[in-house]
Amino acid sequence: MTTSRQQAGAARLSAKARQFSESVIREMTRHALAHGAVNLAQGFPDFPCPEPIKEAACRAIRADINQYAITWGAKGFREALAAKIRRTTGLEVDPEREITVTCGSTEAMIAALLAVADAGDEVVVFEPFYENYGPDAVLCGATPRFVALRPVQAEGRTPAWAYDPGELRSAFGSRTRAVILNTPNNPTGKVFSRAELEEIAALCIEHDCLAITDEIYEHILFDGQEHLPIATFPGMRERTITINGLSKTYSVTGWRIGYAIAPPALTAGIRKVHDFLTVGAAAPLQEAGVTALSLPEAYYRDLADLYRAKRDRFLPVLERAGFRCFPPSGAYYVMADITGLTRLDATAFALELVRDPGVAVVPGPSFFSRPEDGRSLVRFCFCKRDETLDAAAARLEAWSRSR
Repeated sequence: MTTSRQQAGAARLSAKARQFSESVIREMTRHALAHGAVNLAQGFPDFPCPEPIKEAACRAIRADINQYAITWGAKGFREALAAKIRRTTGLEVDPEREITVTCGSTEAMIAALLAVADAGDEVVVFEPFYENYGPDAVLCGATPRFVALRPVQAEGRTPAWAYDPGELRSAFGSRTRAVILNTPNNPTGKVFSRAELEEIAALCIEHDCLAITDEIYEHILFDGQEHLPIATFPGMRERTITINGLSKTYSVTGWRIGYAIAPPALTAGIRKVHDFLTVGAAAPLQEAGVTALSLPEAYYRDLADLYRAKRDRFLPVLERAGFRCFPPSGAYYVMADITGLTRLDATAFALELVRDPGVAVVPGPSFFSRPEDGRSLVRFCFCKRDETLDAAAARLEAWSRSR
């Protein structure tokens, strides 16, 4: 007979697993399903991906491309990636020695960190941050050093998120192994400027550390913003790991096709870790990815225009409902302050909102190392059909009138 002590021993979690919780973003999707809410929490489109990509996936399956691809990525997909990177950034990437295809950009990030960071190392993380980055640092044994992004109001301009240069410099030290950079940024929509990237690059060179840069929203930019890969800056090609994937650009978040671009020595480590994490990404979907990467330049312009229109459609809805919004310059999220709407903290407010009026959002604490720093913030996503945004708008407007 199993004793309670034996059961407790079998159920004991590792110290690593006890340091973080489940994804709050995915948890809010579960709440949305339970309450029949409009899901503006998790960042996946509810509209179809481009028809040519779907057809390419079907052709690949029918052609029996259904067994393992090469562990670090099918040759044709890696070559298509290298061609697309050359076309859009000017960087020459060796598809044989510098590309690792992974199960989504999420796996690319953890594989990269596990490959380059040891216990005792430090990793600089800007916050608010995409919620995976903190646990990723913990899982590889490193200590995250957080640098705050704060909304600032420049005269005559909408609020933008900025860091304090002194705070950033003080986060770097003798134990710094890497800085994680996400631009365009989730959850704030911040696009890091050339001057900011030059400052970050200079610190990486000074402290002989890496930049691990998440560029999953590279083509979703507004108001004349430009995506500037830090790997293109002087001295950074050899010390940058670029994380990206198909999910956001091609509206295929469920395909889980990501990749890491890095110099050969770093790629060798990433490939070893990736091999024992997941073996490889889905072979037929990599084949379809070749079609995605060959779409014309007009596709990317239309994508940015699509999301700009959705942003501009939805921001006034939130403002009329009483939210103080921070308009994004990229990606497809809006951070909003709830201070004038409720005395509840963001977590309690999000749980109330998903029940009545039935709109799911992500509470701000999940994006901060100290939950209290996000207690007045929530994140909305607008990567939805106009009908979905209109349904959310109707619920929020009725809710606002009833208060």
